[in-house]
Formats: sequence, structure tokens, C-alpha cells
Amino acid sequence: MILKSINPASGEIIREYDEFQWDDIDQALDHSLAAFHQWRKTSVQRRITLIEALAHKLIEKSEGLAFTISLEMGKPIRESRAEIEKCAWLCRYYAENGERFLANESIPTEASASYISFQPLGPVLAIMPWNFPFWQVFRFSVPALLAGNTVLLKHASNVPACALAIGQIFAEAGFPFRTFQTLLISSRKVDNVISDRRIQAITFTGSTPAGRSVAQQAGRSLKKTVLELGGSDPYIILADADLELAATACAKARLLNAGQSCISAKRFIVDTSVYDDFAGLIIEKMNAAVLGDPMDDLTDLGPLARNNLRLDLEMQVNNSIGKGAKLLLGANSEDYPTSYYPATVLGDVKPGMPAYHEELFGPVAALIRVANQEEAICTANDSSFGLGAAIFTRDVEKGQYIAEFELEAGCCFVNDFVRSDPRLPFGGVRESGYGRELAIYGLREFVNVKTVVVR
Repeated sequence: MILKSINPASGEIIREYDEFQWDDIDQALDHSLAAFHQWRKTSVQRRITLIEALAHKLIEKSEGLAFTISLEMGKPIRESRAEIEKCAWLCRYYAENGERFLANESIPTEASASYISFQPLGPVLAIMPWNFPFWQVFRFSVPALLAGNTVLLKHASNVPACALAIGQIFAEAGFPFRTFQTLLISSRKVDNVISDRRIQAITFTGSTPAGRSVAQQAGRSLKKTVLELGGSDPYIILADADLELAATACAKARLLNAGQSCISAKRFIVDTSVYDDFAGLIIEKMNAAVLGDPMDDLTDLGPLARNNLRLDLEMQVNNSIGKGAKLLLGANSEDYPTSYYPATVLGDVKPGMPAYHEELFGPVAALIRVANQEEAICTANDSSFGLGAAIFTRDVEKGQYIAEFELEAGCCFVNDFVRSDPRLPFGGVRESGYGRELAIYGLREFVNVKTVVVR
């Protein structure tokens, strides 16, 4: 099979790559296991030194790496640069805190010594998506490598150039041979890699159906998994919200990466007393987004990563309109070239519509009218997903209470849009997955939390 790198802005093939054969995969697994036995003996301080070097390399090569992202999956170049900078920030964060995160924890007992040690598991398979092709990989691989594991990356089939560039940047930073490897394979070969005895754990970011498949296969082999899956993030706008602040944050959250993010704002749940005013503001801000060439610094909204994604999104929007949703902003995507989809706002979205229940992976805002705070919270939680959520209110104490105790999601923000941060754990509940990435919690997902007792 051939893996194709296609420019979504033009539809042109950038390059074709031969898929790894089984002999190539078997050799990579052998190399990963052999590298693990050496890497786990490397001091934490040495690992930290290499992670610091990785941060320097990312900044040094940021322009070229950002260009690769924008060329291959259509992200506006400003956002691609920010993605590389965020990866460097993550490296610096773990370099500064890694020794503390991995230090033994003493537990007083009747024994002369009793403590918890955090030991690596072995080769970990990372199955990663295309939407943040560097960030998704780095936010797992850096803490996993810091803990002493080795990494095998199966990246999305439409970003092979990004996958290879990531492997190259680890090598240039000085990481030992085969501690990080890229497997150029399609999804049809993943199950056999998951079940291979040399793989000790799996992390997956992607759709909920694909996550179920990965979890099922890993479960047969009793292997640890972390799943970060889909989301239909609700943003509640209460009657006392600062509407200008709310509309600005909501539009930014919906348009970032052309709406192609699990934690993009998806459902805007608005108190009826401010619904019309909020709708006017978000239409204005969504409409102001400049749709254009992702390589242009002035572009806010690039193409979707693949044309089939545009067709799927158009079907969801049209089905919602057919069931009574109002098209407040937007146009037929066929008026735009290749994979582009215009900023769109749907009003009066109700249960039974795709825009209410499903994840819309593109720049489409779904406005839902509610009578009061109680109905807003109930509507926000009326979802099979549970990744992120936000609430806008001038009463910060009330907003904090709702975020902490009443919204059913892994990440809840007050008067701001949901985003990941190396210092804070990230992940979801229900059909948005399980386990956590980032902070100390992400590092400890892929370690043996080992009890040691000495009499």
C-alpha cells in the first residue's frame, strides 16, 4: 500500500510513501525492545538533558516544521508555528519537573523502609491523529520517554511527512538509536502491532469508534491503554454573561484549526434572554474570519484536512437544517475549492438533529436556546461525550461551582475556552475516553507504580 501526502488546499499529491512491510515492523519492534533495555538504565538527568535539547531543536527548526504541518494538513501557518512552540514549552516543562515527578515516594509503615518507585513499562505504541500532528505526539512521547519507555509512532496515514519529521527531530536532539521510531503503516496493520508481545501499552487519540476498536484489541492482550476520543464540548452562556467576552472566546474556540479538534467548542447553549444578542455577536465574529491559503499569515481559516471530511460535515449540517435548524451564517461548501468549508452558524438547534448530538469536526457553531441555568446544565450534560466544557457568567463563584460539580467533563473552564496545557492533566470521561495526558498524571500513566518494602 502507498501512503499519500496530499495538500488539502490544492488537492495535489505532495509525495507518496511505501508502507512498511511485516519484516520492517518486526525489526522495528525488536529494535524498540532492545533500545528499552538500555534506555531504562539511562539516568533521569541524562534524559532531561536530551529533552532540553529537543526543545532547542524545535525552536531552531520551527519555521520548516510549521511549513510541513500547513502543507500536509492545511492548518494556517500562524497556528502551525504556535503548535511547534507549544511542543517546545512541553519539553521545557517536563525537563524542569521530571526529576521530581519520578522521585520515589516514601510511605511510613512498620517496615524499615517502604516506598513507591515509578518504573517504565517498555515499548509503547502511540496511534496518533492528523489534526495536531506534532502536539499530539509530543504530549505523549516526551513524558513516556522521560519515564524510561521507548516509543513506536503509528501516525495518521495522511501526515507521513510530519511523522518522519518528528522522528528526525528526536534523532537530531541526540536521543539514542531506536528509542523513538515512526512506523509508516495503515490502520489495517495496527491490530497485529497492538497484540505483539513486545508492545507493553498503547495510547490512542482519535474517533470514538476507532478508540473502541483499539481498546478491544488491547483488552484481549491485557495491555494498558489511554484513550483520548471525540468530544461535543458544550459552552454555556448564562443570562449574566459578558457577551462580548463570551462571543470572542466562543468564536476563537470554534474556528481554531478550522474546528478540527476534539476540544473545539461545538454546542453553544444560550439563555433565551440573551440568545439574540449572542447570536448576532458570534455571527459577526465567525464571519470576520479570513478564509484562504494556509501559508498566508493573514489566513484565519484554512481547508479541512481531507475532502471526505468536508462531505461528512456538509451532510451533518444539511440534515440538521432539514430537521429545523436555521442557517444563520454559511454557504454551500461547493462554492469553495478543494477541502475548504466556510464559517457556519446554525440557530435553534434541538434534540434529534446531528448538530445537537454528533461531533461536528469543522467550523460550524450550533446555537441551542434554553430557558434558564438548570436547563442549560441539563442540556450540556445531554451528550455521550465528556471531554471539555465551558461556562460564561459574571458571577465567577457560581461559574466555578458549576464547572467543578455540575458539568460532566474532564476539563471545565470558566469565562475562557477549553485548551490543553502541559501543567494540567488532560482527558475525558464517558465516550471521550479514559486516562490522562500531561502534567504528573500523564507521565505516570505509563509506569509501573511499584511498591517496595524492606524489613
